[in-house]
Amino acid sequence: MEQKLRVGILGATGMVGQRFISLLEDHPWFEVVTVAASPRSAGKAYEEAAGDRWKMKKPMPERVKKLVLANVNEVEKAAASVDFVFSAVDMTKEEIRAIEEAYAKTETPVVSNNSAHRWTPDVPMVVPEVNAEHFEVIEAQKKRLGTIRGFIAVKPNCSIQSYAPCLAAWKEFGPKEVAATTYQAISGAGKTFADWPEMVENVIPYIGGEEEKSEQEPLRVLGRVENGQIIKAELPKITCQCIRVPVLNGHTAAVFINFEKKPTKAELIERLVSFRGFPQEAELPSAPKQFIRYLEEDNRPQVSLDVDYENGMGISIGRLREDTLFDYKFVGLSHNTVRGAAGGAVLCAEALVKKGYIQAK
Repeated sequence: MEQKLRVGILGATGMVGQRFISLLEDHPWFEVVTVAASPRSAGKAYEEAAGDRWKMKKPMPERVKKLVLANVNEVEKAAASVDFVFSAVDMTKEEIRAIEEAYAKTETPVVSNNSAHRWTPDVPMVVPEVNAEHFEVIEAQKKRLGTIRGFIAVKPNCSIQSYAPCLAAWKEFGPKEVAATTYQAISGAGKTFADWPEMVENVIPYIGGEEEKSEQEPLRVLGRVENGQIIKAELPKITCQCIRVPVLNGHTAAVFINFEKKPTKAELIERLVSFRGFPQEAELPSAPKQFIRYLEEDNRPQVSLDVDYENGMGISIGRLREDTLFDYKFVGLSHNTVRGAAGGAVLCAEALVKKGYIQAK
């Protein structure tokens, strides 16, 4: 790419906004030129507003420190100098839906980490390796919004990343029933141990809204495009429990599965490790070379050893074995703020660029 696309980050001071800034520091296609946040932070230099709340391991990028925060609610002004935006705003769902549509109507594409538009029928919710063809509904969305280049695309919830791609890899065998328990890191709530000390040596068996997302969002990802909207898949039937555990980064899932046509273990592993999608075919900058890997050791995957696989963009699967009640069971692991949040959105944006939906204004 001869000239980098100009990027804005909405909700830039929060944990996911910080992750966007960290991931985009040396991106070959994108350059952060605008950071926007709530009115109380607007007008401050990014370093001043976010410095004592910076939660990334990598230092704050020098070129972002002096960027002056725009007011995220001043849509026309914040959108004027960017080619597209990433959205990580912390608002009510109604407010998020309204503000993301407002940005799209300025002819600014919005790639969102938020859940507000995940069930809007003509908004694609994409894991790029699995359902990049869902971007086709953008044309119908633009007609609804009355835009030429403005639209909204979203990525799914972080909780499904460690098992939903397996369902796509095993599609030919007809996954029909799934029971999953996710063990979710505290960064999924935008927290660290410093600001959530009650999570140290603790487990909380409830995360608001997560179980419904974990049961339903895979069906939309596995669904089909019909008449300009996404129709969710009917199978597999999924039931899920979501538990918060004392881990900083990394969502683990323990999964049980039944198939229409029971495969062998060897067949299942082969489909996982050979699974590729549009990001690998197009050699997108953030794409893992191998999306899903299988670990043979009985004690893997582990958060401490495996969460950063493929720079946090890959998925690790292990302990695949036959079960007494289900056909098989396995354990999956994904990085919740990289693949599951900002990194997944960056990969979506790269796919949208490659497919021609995002271009320089």
